[in-house]
Amino acid sequence: MTRTLSLLTPSGRLTLGSYLGALRPMSRRQEDAFYGVSDLHAMTTEHDPRLLRAYADETAALFLATGLDRATLFRQSHVPAHAQLAYLLECVATTGELNRMIQFKEKGRGVDSTRVSLFTYPALMAADILLYRPAQVPVGADQNQHVELTRDLALRFNRRYGEVFTIPEVVTATDGTARVMDLLHPTRKMSKSADAAGSVCLLDPPDVVRRKVARAVTDSDTGPDAVRAERETKPGVTNLLDILAACGGSADGITTYGALKRAVTDAVVAELEPVQKRYAELAADPSHVASVFAAGAARCREVTAPVVAAAQTALGL
Repeated sequence: MTRTLSLLTPSGRLTLGSYLGALRPMSRRQEDAFYGVSDLHAMTTEHDPRLLRAYADETAALFLATGLDRATLFRQSHVPAHAQLAYLLECVATTGELNRMIQFKEKGRGVDSTRVSLFTYPALMAADILLYRPAQVPVGADQNQHVELTRDLALRFNRRYGEVFTIPEVVTATDGTARVMDLLHPTRKMSKSADAAGSVCLLDPPDVVRRKVARAVTDSDTGPDAVRAERETKPGVTNLLDILAACGGSADGITTYGALKRAVTDAVVAELEPVQKRYAELAADPSHVASVFAAGAARCREVTAPVVAAAQTALGL
């Protein structure tokens, strides 16, 4: 059986993109799977502790609401091995490697200074992965660079200090998994940021979904074939068509943008309805979510402790 691992950062409210691109695919592969809320990653930039806790709680409940009931679920901060191994890997990584990380460059651009944790974040991500010795790590294109660094660090460690880490295979989704873009800025992916007006959040009520989709960017084309997928010249329309298809809808017979937006709204509302219903049930009984994640963290501590111990021994500690 192939072990898999995925973590979602509670840096905001989970979106339709989080669901279609991550949570729903995760729900389809739950045997020997470890799925985590990476709350430590949310601290690499300025954050409000109360919001971090609230977003982490909401993300945990949404894991269960979207059907993750067989995988091992955990909060990253509840498994000390993540921070422990991150430091050991910092002792193997170089500043040149971390300087090349795209996320560090993008988030540090135009600001006087950044948190050290933003610079060393790739080492923590590498620790997240290597602790569980997964054979495969499903990632989006924007995380490819970090997983490649993870492989480099693991190979370097194994060569210098002994065979400790499994070298994971990077798996990019090829099964039609949707990459949902921002409704107002369709050339960038949907954001979890609280002020992202172009993002549909998983807990948005139907009237909010309708309003956001109605404002989605299309283009000025009004011809009989205006509703067509053409990513370079019609990114907004293509995004709506992708969302419609991912939510089980069809664009057959749709010739106007208004009709397309109505179809997208109906499909999205229908897709999110059972998730929101289950979330409401879980919110009424938060002790259930807490117990599931406590059990998951306990299992993670058992699984990761030998890996940290082996790494420490190999390094001479």
